[in-house]
Amino acid sequence: MKKNLNNYLGIYLITLLFFSYFFLFVKHEVGNDSTISEWLINYEGGFTKRGLIGQIAIEMARFFETNLRWIIFLLQSFICSIYFFLLYQLLKNLKFERITILSIFTPIFILYPVAEIEVLARKEIIIFVGFLIYLLVPRQSIFKFISFILFTVLGILIWEPLIFFFPIILILELIENNIEKINFSFFKIILGFIPSLIIASIIIFNPLSAEEHKIMSSVLINEFNEKCYMSCSLLLSKSTIAQQFEAQFGKYSLEVLLRYFLIISIGFYPLFALLNNSVIINKNLLFFRFFKKPINLIYLSLLPVIVLFAMGYDWGRWVNVTYVILILTYFHLFTKKYLELNYKKLSSNIIYKIKGKFFVIFFILFCFGWNPKTVITGDVASFPGYRIPVKIINKIFTGEY
Repeated sequence: MKKNLNNYLGIYLITLLFFSYFFLFVKHEVGNDSTISEWLINYEGGFTKRGLIGQIAIEMARFFETNLRWIIFLLQSFICSIYFFLLYQLLKNLKFERITILSIFTPIFILYPVAEIEVLARKEIIIFVGFLIYLLVPRQSIFKFISFILFTVLGILIWEPLIFFFPIILILELIENNIEKINFSFFKIILGFIPSLIIASIIIFNPLSAEEHKIMSSVLINEFNEKCYMSCSLLLSKSTIAQQFEAQFGKYSLEVLLRYFLIISIGFYPLFALLNNSVIINKNLLFFRFFKKPINLIYLSLLPVIVLFAMGYDWGRWVNVTYVILILTYFHLFTKKYLELNYKKLSSNIIYKIKGKFFVIFFILFCFGWNPKTVITGDVASFPGYRIPVKIINKIFTGEY
């Protein structure tokens, strides 16, 4: 049974990977959204946020004397491939039952960037890859602490909102290092965050100037015939924290808050069910012992993410990023036996009351019947399980979506 379910998981991941290749190729042919423009940000005009990958792409294009957009496409395709491979490595060892299956197939997880192709291969996917590598390095390995430093430092250079997820990374380190009191090991972990926090401070307090942005843009157009548009252009108008908060004013409404309350409540429901029916094995861990239900500290560690929602209008993306980080954390702790799932208590969940064919219908509707749109003002999209293959068929046979 487990082998069959692993086969289905593998087929699902491979299918989504090839869909990703197709959409990336089409997007690079058209080239008018943030999937490409975000990767054009570079250091040619000076140090700036999210410039590392763009600079690497530029140096590769110069070295191979080829098209910059083609280099970006190859990099994105490679990173997507690594992401799906590492996901399979983490998920293949799970005990597959209803809640676990729903938590994997929820449309705010793996399916989301393919359903909302504006999100496909945005820079957070590099964060997911780095996080998975960090998780999969054995705890006893001498490279574990090095992977922690590299992940946080490179992560900030690539996608600085990672800083809002530092508390959950701290929780992971406390659990895996079995920290029960403030000691040398605790301070070692805290010191491990210092390099990335210094880089984050430089990014925050030294935004790219108009002149530096002009230099960066001129290199793109003169050397590679690429315009600095969308995400690359917004680097100038939203370079400071104040500008990012100001840009959000006027977008909040009761309708938006209610919509995302429902999106999070429904989309996260399987993961919440897993978390609420799990217990931390070592209840004497530092900070955890102050909670009647220690698992609540994991929820508390996500509070800084609220700031991310306040600063940026891609709320669908933030839901996806938060879900990915949280579920990867949960499954890692579960497979490494740092927490225990109470299957008997979980079996009383309403999901298990749905019988036979009705569960199949529920599964299809829940996993493939909806997904949040990318931006805060977007409504809920319907039936990505239908829209995605239809888009591909239409593009192949008619040239249009």
